[in-house]
Amino acid sequence: MLRVEGPAVKDEQGRHVQLKGLGLGGWMNMESFISGYPGNESGWRAALRVALGEERYRFFFDRFLEYFFEDADAAFIASLGLNCLRLPINYRHFERDTEPFVIREEGFRHLDRVVDLCARHGLYTVIDLHAVQGYQNQDWHSDNPGFIASLWTQRQFQDRAAGLWEAIARRYRGNRWVAGYNLINEPNAPDAETYLGVHRRLYETVRDVDPDHLVFIDADAYGSNLDRFDEVWPDTVYSIHDYAYCAFNFGGEYPGETRGVWCDEAWAERHFLKKSRFARENNAPVWVGEFGAVFSGAPVRDANRCRIIHDQIGIYDRHGAGWSLWTYKDIGKMGLVYLPPDSPYMQRLRSGLERKERMGVDSWTSTGVEVAEATDPLLELISREFPDRTSLGFDPVWMVERVVRSIMLSQALVPEFVDAFAGLSESQLDALLQCFRLQNCVVREPLARVLAGQPIGA
Repeated sequence: MLRVEGPAVKDEQGRHVQLKGLGLGGWMNMESFISGYPGNESGWRAALRVALGEERYRFFFDRFLEYFFEDADAAFIASLGLNCLRLPINYRHFERDTEPFVIREEGFRHLDRVVDLCARHGLYTVIDLHAVQGYQNQDWHSDNPGFIASLWTQRQFQDRAAGLWEAIARRYRGNRWVAGYNLINEPNAPDAETYLGVHRRLYETVRDVDPDHLVFIDADAYGSNLDRFDEVWPDTVYSIHDYAYCAFNFGGEYPGETRGVWCDEAWAERHFLKKSRFARENNAPVWVGEFGAVFSGAPVRDANRCRIIHDQIGIYDRHGAGWSLWTYKDIGKMGLVYLPPDSPYMQRLRSGLERKERMGVDSWTSTGVEVAEATDPLLELISREFPDRTSLGFDPVWMVERVVRSIMLSQALVPEFVDAFAGLSESQLDALLQCFRLQNCVVREPLARVLAGQPIGA
């Protein structure tokens, strides 16, 4: 079993283990920009259930989960010299809202399968609760259909989260290839007391049934603020998320300027050091649970993105931090491997995806230039009526993007995407979903070389 010794993670023989790998985004916690649908996962699933009927609905998602990660995927990741895969999960696989505290055995089938596949190829896994009961943050990636994070204020959601972690810890207790448990992905708590109280509850729940595995705790404020802590917890790895400003869809040259900010390796290192300060000053291990870049298909821009990732990995290595790139597989936005544009799946969704891009619905990976005619007047109104924005208690730019683009417009697009699958037989659905198999995907070779530790441009 892995354990913490000072700032290092070590194995049973006392050897240092730098956990470095990828996140399996979009798998047991689906995200719109990763697999193409609009909105949040549970909304997408509910609409498909109505369109396909229960039997074909179950078939659809079972095949999706199977093809998204198979033995070939684990072998490929191991071939790059990586040793870890972070497994984001949605609580809905294991517990229904209509049956709280009833753990569903069937939810573990694919999770067990991938943990075992990774073990077979010498890959550790980190089980990451990416979507928590009641929602731990205000965004789509916690499967939040709105923008209220009720986990922090509702005891019932905290109790259910503790119950799920007890079941997970009990199941994987003694499994040496499970590196540990990432309690809450990207929490955004209202204050330090609440953040620490909920995490302490989950930490102690896990420790009661599994005292041996590592516990990974994400910094507050979406993985950026570890200063909530005033002491180090035993066998705990402190996780930050470290997306570079210049690696977003609006990023400019690198090294170079993005929206008035000069971005280079020194800039990236300052950000890492600031976010990881608590762990480093207290001799505790740091893990960058997420970082990555948005790719566009433009050679120069994508080369810049690879250089950013290369420089970040160099920073993490110099400071002894583990890391996990977001994300392994998708439809072409951030993935190490991705579906080719001419694949049957992409062709079936082509018109809908083009419309999503025009409207900027996936605010994480698209610019939303055309929807600016609707959002700009709102922002101008807020600036005029509330010149002191600090009095609002929220970021108006974020709120407008979240409500208009990621909620209202994305939900309006759901019927169009559902129609792309309605009426298809199981064999037709199976053929589309096989597009997610590694053998049918494209490897982003420059990024693969960076992850494998080869010199940039090799």
